[in-house]
Amino acid sequence: MGKKLDFITPELQTFIESQKMFFVGTAADEGRVNISPKGMDSFRVIDQNKIVWLNLTGSGNETAAHLLINNRMTIMFCAFEGKPLILRLYGTANIYHQRDEQFHQYADLFPENIGTRQIIEMDVDLVQTSCGFGVPLMDYKEDRTILNDWAKKQGEDKIKDYWKEKNSKSIDGFETKIFED
Repeated sequence: MGKKLDFITPELQTFIESQKMFFVGTAADEGRVNISPKGMDSFRVIDQNKIVWLNLTGSGNETAAHLLINNRMTIMFCAFEGKPLILRLYGTANIYHQRDEQFHQYADLFPENIGTRQIIEMDVDLVQTSCGFGVPLMDYKEDRTILNDWAKKQGEDKIKDYWKEKNSKSIDGFETKIFED
């Protein structure tokens, strides 16, 4: 049976730490709702009501654009191995860029990655579990290296050029402020 909690329990933190991927959901007040799959070593539980995750360079930057307009966010984990479980974290989030002091407070929690675009901090106000009985069992093989390999090959300057071209606005035309002070 599903439960609603006000915080991340130690058992749920252990579950989170063992997951290989998670999904992030955001939406501006208008326009499209975005759901993004995330993986790699990019998620940390700071305390029972705060998490951070590393947002790497991607083909879009919807999360950043949405959070600037409406800072609500949902994160979902699914157990694809072992005991079935779906875990959702609801809350409000802030987005930090390399120009922000908070970015540097959290950056050392993650492996260095040239494709690091932002760090997102979320204050969790609701934790919800559900059965996960309909989620398929799948075996984890390994992380893909394509994104990291691509970022290393591009280098810092070409990554920034890519951000200008692909990550400055959302698909609905909302600004991401990736380069603004």
